[in-house]
Amino acid sequence: MQGTNMSAAYETLDLLAPVLRVRPELQDFCRFGGSWSVSHSSAGEGWAAFHIVVKGRCVIERPGSKPVNLEAGDVLLLPHGDGHVAYGVNGRDGLRQTTTTYREHIRFKQTEGDEIDTELVCGRLHLESASENLLLRTLPPVILLRLSGLRRYAELIATIRDELQDARPGAASIARDLSSALFVMLLRQHLEEEPPTTGLLALLSARETARAAAAMVADPAKSWNLEELASLAAVSRATLVRAFRRLSGMPPQTFLTELRLGLARNRVIHTSDTLADIAVAVGYQSEAALSRAMHRRFATRPGAMRKSQHEISSASAQVD
Repeated sequence: MQGTNMSAAYETLDLLAPVLRVRPELQDFCRFGGSWSVSHSSAGEGWAAFHIVVKGRCVIERPGSKPVNLEAGDVLLLPHGDGHVAYGVNGRDGLRQTTTTYREHIRFKQTEGDEIDTELVCGRLHLESASENLLLRTLPPVILLRLSGLRRYAELIATIRDELQDARPGAASIARDLSSALFVMLLRQHLEEEPPTTGLLALLSARETARAAAAMVADPAKSWNLEELASLAAVSRATLVRAFRRLSGMPPQTFLTELRLGLARNRVIHTSDTLADIAVAVGYQSEAALSRAMHRRFATRPGAMRKSQHEISSASAQVD
């Protein structure tokens, strides 16, 4: 029986693999001492913010929420990209002056006049899959993993820190790739510790829906019909529809539409691909058909969506 359960668990992780591709963007390597405070604006559409505590302790506070205390080895992920403030355990009175330098597009921040007692790697990550929005909806506002006792994580975090600190050629790229692996491992561990009960991850975990959901995630452009999906899932059409409604609140065909529009929105915002190319990639017959569908779903046209995101990104870069 145990072997069967393990086999099912590994099969679920295989199905999750294409969903858990992440692209981290390392933004700050912070070395602080004394009293300090750093405000972080929203990470942006489709991005999740993160903090890796390499050394020392700190506090993360979101508006309207209780402060979260972190210590060395902790990783905090904000899947919805909420704005927040990070500050030292000594409070925010008498803040120290902070200097900022740049190396390979990463900000190196350090307080002046005090011994460095806290080190953080901060940034944001983007889920590179058609199911980005469906996945993010299923995650809680805050994911906190305490990893200080787990050697494989500790070694990975230490290597990321050393690459950034040593600043050898290619260090930022190496740290970024290591961070990508780290966050796939973190998301996997979170899902193992807190199995989802609704949404995409629940669909990929449930026997009745896993293969059908995975097929749509793998090939969202295909014209899937209910009979094909039920055959893949080895259940009746009625059973498949009931299971999808129970786990995601929508039938399979609506799920497919959400999946396609989520992918289209992702590519409109994060790439320079033409709308015609995006339409083909997500299963729409024409650019006009996709534009109408996106307007119905998001109440804005793709062109306006791309322009708005560009303006937000430009404003954020100027603030930073």
